[in-house]
Amino acid sequence: MKTRLILSIVILFLIAGPLQIVQATTDIENTIQTQLGNQNISVSLRDVDSGELIYMKNGDVAMKPASTLKLLTASAALEMLGPDYRFQTKLYIDGEVEGKVLNGDIYVKGGGDPTLQKKDFTFMADILMFYGIQQINGNLYGDESLFLGEQLTPGIAKDDESYYFAARTSALSMSPDNDYDAGTIIINVNAASNVGGRPTFSAEPSLSGMIINNLAVTVNKGQKNSIEILREHRTNRITITGNIPLNTSFKDWVTLNDPTINTLHAIRESFEASGLAFADTMKIDRGIVPKGANSIYTKYSLPLKSLMYPFLKLSNNSMADIFIKTMGREFNGKGDTIEGLAALKEHGISIGLNMENWSFEDGSGMSHANKVTANELSLLLTKIDESPSFKFLHSSLPIGGQTDRIIGGSLKNRFTQENYKNRVIAKTGHISGVYTLAGYVKANSGRTFAFTIMTQNQTSVRLNAIDEVVKKIILQY
Repeated sequence: MKTRLILSIVILFLIAGPLQIVQATTDIENTIQTQLGNQNISVSLRDVDSGELIYMKNGDVAMKPASTLKLLTASAALEMLGPDYRFQTKLYIDGEVEGKVLNGDIYVKGGGDPTLQKKDFTFMADILMFYGIQQINGNLYGDESLFLGEQLTPGIAKDDESYYFAARTSALSMSPDNDYDAGTIIINVNAASNVGGRPTFSAEPSLSGMIINNLAVTVNKGQKNSIEILREHRTNRITITGNIPLNTSFKDWVTLNDPTINTLHAIRESFEASGLAFADTMKIDRGIVPKGANSIYTKYSLPLKSLMYPFLKLSNNSMADIFIKTMGREFNGKGDTIEGLAALKEHGISIGLNMENWSFEDGSGMSHANKVTANELSLLLTKIDESPSFKFLHSSLPIGGQTDRIIGGSLKNRFTQENYKNRVIAKTGHISGVYTLAGYVKANSGRTFAFTIMTQNQTSVRLNAIDEVVKKIILQY
């Protein structure tokens, strides 16, 4: 009797397991059909530990990944450059110091550091004064030679070039704040004290050689704030237009037209503010550091493992371009996008991805020519889970429902209900008509899955629809 009872229980479990899987698959299928439909969508779900494909829909169809491509870029950078890799910016003097005068030139050699800021320029001035220099009878040069090729990746549209997510990439560039959007400055606009007056403006870290055309107008309280700040295409001219209500402020990031030269202008302004003087005849220009120049200071960036936070949490495109060119330089001997993407492909092959299912023009996901299948992207998530540097990547992904920007990142306003909070750790993606999400989800069963959801050619925002599919995974698996 006892043996018969045990046998019955075993048979029940054998039957119930497949039935639960079938039910979960049916429920997911219905949710996908209701929320996303059948066309221009792709879904892939894998067990993290085994890599086993649990569910897919159009999983082998090549789709536009948008910023979920940064998962591959982050993995490659951490593995190929190393978590402790630091970008370097070097300060040189070329000439003789007589008394308090440098009869010669100053060179700043860029190493692609996205964390270079105004405080660093001030410290460089302190270093020069430590060497007894107060007057510079020479020029200020920027050496950008470590990065080659176009400063913009092929997928950047002309109309996007003014915006922070489409900044130009130079080996010598600067960031206005700790988001580290290299190649940008911040323009602050404050309403005038009277209706009809021009608002005031300021720039962080400074105008840096840019020119402002202020056409904005102050209006009454309660009226719409319609301020727009745009850089004219391929110029240093920034135009401020629109209305700003009384007692109101506004700020926006604007890209630099020429990051190397604009950064040199900011350096000069910081030097002069610190008490250094340049000759009236000085010029700012590009220049290779001469062999005989004297290196007097090296500024090191934060380690790469720390840069993963703004890179993935805030989906930093300029960092993606910098990482790609740096990998190209370090591993293929040429700091351009083409060689960097070749390094990206090499990394994918090394961890067991089928790179024939990947095509890319950049490492940020901005290009509509980038393509990958959902099954490959979910496979990547299981492969990087095995990497020694996985902890740095995983801890830098946005966490659903965490409203602190540096923790929740681009997911801070999603999965905010208590039963979904902290269950989704994933990278978001969005370009025109494209909405994607890829990462890790902890289901009610306690199991963790790698998932990818991709949509393209969409005419409406698909964030809620994608989230509903993820919630169904949490509930059913």
